[in-house]
Amino acid sequence: MKKNFKGKVAGIIAVLLICVYGFLGIPKGLSGKAILQSISNRIHLGLDLQGGAHLILQVEVKEAVGVETDSTVGRLNQDLKTENIGVSQVYKPDPQKPEVIRIEGTTAEKNSDVRSLLDSKYSSEFDVTGGTDNNWTLTMKPSFEKAYDEKVVQQAIETIRDRVDSLGVAEPVIQQYGLGDNQILVELPGVSDMNEVKRLISETARLSIHAVVGGPYPDQQSALASVGGTLPPDDVIMSGSGAMAGGSGSADSFYVLTRTPIVGGVDFRSADPGNDANTGQRTVEFTLTNEAGDRFYQYTSANINHSMAVVLGGRVREVANIESAIRDRGEIRGSFSQQEVMDLSKMLRSGALPASLRYLEDRTVGASLGADSVRDGVTAAVVGVLVVMVFMLIYYKGAGINADLALFLNLVILLGFMGFSGSTLTLPGIAGVILTIGMGVDSNVLIFERIREEIRAGKAASAAVEQGFGHAWVTILDTHVTTIVSAAILFLFGTGPVKGFAVTLTFGLAANLFTAVYVSRLIFDAHLAKLKPGEMVSI
Repeated sequence: MKKNFKGKVAGIIAVLLICVYGFLGIPKGLSGKAILQSISNRIHLGLDLQGGAHLILQVEVKEAVGVETDSTVGRLNQDLKTENIGVSQVYKPDPQKPEVIRIEGTTAEKNSDVRSLLDSKYSSEFDVTGGTDNNWTLTMKPSFEKAYDEKVVQQAIETIRDRVDSLGVAEPVIQQYGLGDNQILVELPGVSDMNEVKRLISETARLSIHAVVGGPYPDQQSALASVGGTLPPDDVIMSGSGAMAGGSGSADSFYVLTRTPIVGGVDFRSADPGNDANTGQRTVEFTLTNEAGDRFYQYTSANINHSMAVVLGGRVREVANIESAIRDRGEIRGSFSQQEVMDLSKMLRSGALPASLRYLEDRTVGASLGADSVRDGVTAAVVGVLVVMVFMLIYYKGAGINADLALFLNLVILLGFMGFSGSTLTLPGIAGVILTIGMGVDSNVLIFERIREEIRAGKAASAAVEQGFGHAWVTILDTHVTTIVSAAILFLFGTGPVKGFAVTLTFGLAANLFTAVYVSRLIFDAHLAKLKPGEMVSI
């Protein structure tokens, strides 16, 4: 029995030391500042406690739909050519309705072939109408468009998360915002440079390579005049800065490009900063996916001595002459700064945003508010603990010492859990800690009152303690399990601060089950071993 008792004590001490290490780590010194710094490195403070950036973003899903239908136009042209179906043009007639595609100029004898092609390859995404006048209209199905919009928002969330990770932000909140359609909530604790956050998050960084129809031209009017004054629906006019885009001087040059890119978006697999071995010019070296590499090789093989333009963010960044076939590797040259090269590489690696973002709300939460919240929350917790401990000592006498030790261990284990899991402490999380204290006291009250009942029934001290813990255990387990289930629901469906409350409450309840039953029982057993025959416990 003595050996078993010593083993249990050693186990409790081991748990205590492990949990202390969990929230304290190995401090770089013994000063109060060093210890606080070590704790803050293990337990992170949420946005409401340490301040940071709060943003609500609107995803421009119509823009992504336009990119998708641009790609569809390219596929349609290729499929029609493969089936030997002649058409006068395939285009999007209304820029305000990017979900509509028009096919004009088919012949009557090919109508059945066109219908067969559209039904077999495009009917899952588009409603197909027309054919009687040798013209066809493809309209994106509302169900498909809705699913695509949701996919775009989720892609934007994942891309933003990848970019935010490069800032080293602890426990950021990046999730769909439930108060509006296609909106994203971003909360970054500890970040004060809002301009840096905006620049990194909202940069679309959509890189694409287009065939050059004509250019450079000195102005947009000259570019338009080169195509007869009316821009064909398959082309687009884009500008680029001077020599960087193949022009001369610092003024913008204008180009007429094919609207549908040769490669772009998800076709890029990786990107890294580099330098030209001969000129020392900064470059971004990119690698295409296997499928895009094959497509790029077919195009460049068939268009040697023609020009292609590298477009980034809606501007021409480089115009190159195709000297030989290119498969899956290339580089972007230009007058980039070192920071621009690093940022562009990072954004292309993390993936381009599927659509641009519009800021509906952006604000910085001041750190002074966080300091006030921490101070008030900690003060409330300390005062609550002290009042409870004094009450337990007065009301339960010697057994109150038992309860106070269990309460102290409960807090240590809770902080250890949070430190090991890297949890973020929020103001609601502090409320969860205080609630845990109340639950811990409640467990001790249940046990102690049951022991008192057994003593009043005339049982010996050891039998009273045995029955007290045995009967109270079922009630304690029931209350804790139901509360943990409630906390789990809050964690699954709540927002960031609510999740913080759920996490601290769950960890605290798990710690309380250990301290209120196992540790408290061990202390009683140690006390019972020292009692004389017939002597009663102080409770």
